[in-house]
Amino acid sequence: MAIRRLFIANRGEIAVRVIRAARALGIETVAGVSEADRESMAARLADQAVTIGPAAAAQSYLDGARIVAAALGTKCDAVHPGYGFLSENADFAASVEEAGLVFVGPTPENIRAMGNKLEARRIATEAGVPLAEGSPRVHSVQEARDVAETIGYPLLFKAAAGGGGRGIRIVRRAEELAAAFANASSEAQAAFGDNALFIERYIENARHVEVQVLADGQGTVLHLGARDCSLQRRYQKMVEEAPDFGLPQAVREGLHEASVTLAARIGYRSAGTVEFIVDVDRGAFFFLEMNTRVQVEHPVTEMITGIDIVATQLRIAGGEALNLSQSDIVFHGHAIECRINAEAPLRNFAPTPGRIARWTMPGGPGVRIDTHVEAGWMVSPWYDSMLAKLIVHAPDRAQAVARMAAALGEIRVEGVETTVPFLRTVFADQDYRDGRINTRWLEAAAERFVASKAS
Repeated sequence: MAIRRLFIANRGEIAVRVIRAARALGIETVAGVSEADRESMAARLADQAVTIGPAAAAQSYLDGARIVAAALGTKCDAVHPGYGFLSENADFAASVEEAGLVFVGPTPENIRAMGNKLEARRIATEAGVPLAEGSPRVHSVQEARDVAETIGYPLLFKAAAGGGGRGIRIVRRAEELAAAFANASSEAQAAFGDNALFIERYIENARHVEVQVLADGQGTVLHLGARDCSLQRRYQKMVEEAPDFGLPQAVREGLHEASVTLAARIGYRSAGTVEFIVDVDRGAFFFLEMNTRVQVEHPVTEMITGIDIVATQLRIAGGEALNLSQSDIVFHGHAIECRINAEAPLRNFAPTPGRIARWTMPGGPGVRIDTHVEAGWMVSPWYDSMLAKLIVHAPDRAQAVARMAAALGEIRVEGVETTVPFLRTVFADQDYRDGRINTRWLEAAAERFVASKAS
């Protein structure tokens, strides 16, 4: 059944992105907004906006019952969850379907299968997808010590129900293990209501690479290539690129095959992303997790493939088959995305809420801005600090890096501090330009940036 009227259960740039994709398909839109977002760009662009609760996310964007009631009350026939909030909540997806609405995303069973990291690891093992050395759930410090004796140090504690870098601790020496176990367990309990931990071997020289998949739930599963997401700070991505670069062709093909195999194994439907850690020194890759939603960084894949991932989600949810084969997916050039956040790099990247007094973004060939911000907009302390995504596309990586550097130089924002000054130094760094990066590189670059301003 084709979707006629869509409820958007999210905010910010992804709400705007979904509204525009739906409009291009002739789908009416209703934006569910909190009291803090009633004057937002999404509320203005949608055909209708309805207030779903107070500014606090727990009483609005995280209140599934309110969202379902609002979708029914505005005569919608489908709900798009965006990313974050309830997008990977299997119970919410099930409640949407039980109300007779279409959930624009994977099935509740898909979400449950990949939502718990231990269950996801079990399924990956059955599918023959490589896993880093590690453990099932560890219930005590002594169990953790026993695992450590087998796989060695350094190692990672990870939350079984985790995501977004919560519940992760690196342990380099035996004497650090007990404190790391306690800290990771308590953080996991606070963040996810589940203190279950497991252990993975920590890879020092690692790249974070993810593969975009599309599946129609009717037997077709395709990949749209890989993205490099290694530039992270505290496990939060800041710069993403597509396609991946500098990897052996055998590793690249293995990543693609493993992603399609895993998605097919669980009968996946919609857009999804399979994430891996790549051991650069060994030329090997290992499964991390699968994100059962559209990713923040999906635009770089759109730029190199010409495929509108959000529109494809909507078509699949409406019952359409993909009508594509893998050979139809052709890659063109290189794309890079920077997340522009309202944060102060010199104050440990603290959020900087406030009113935007000036907002000048770059333009020109190969430059795309995904944002919900404009001059006069009040950056709220209630939500994520991301203001915009700056995406560039060029024939090759070197030209894309140069284009991003030029685009960052055009940005002018007044009223709040942003991460733009720090990002400019990243794109001027020769190691970055030459691709000599790993998952620890950006942390060191941030330290250098702070030191240079202090001297």
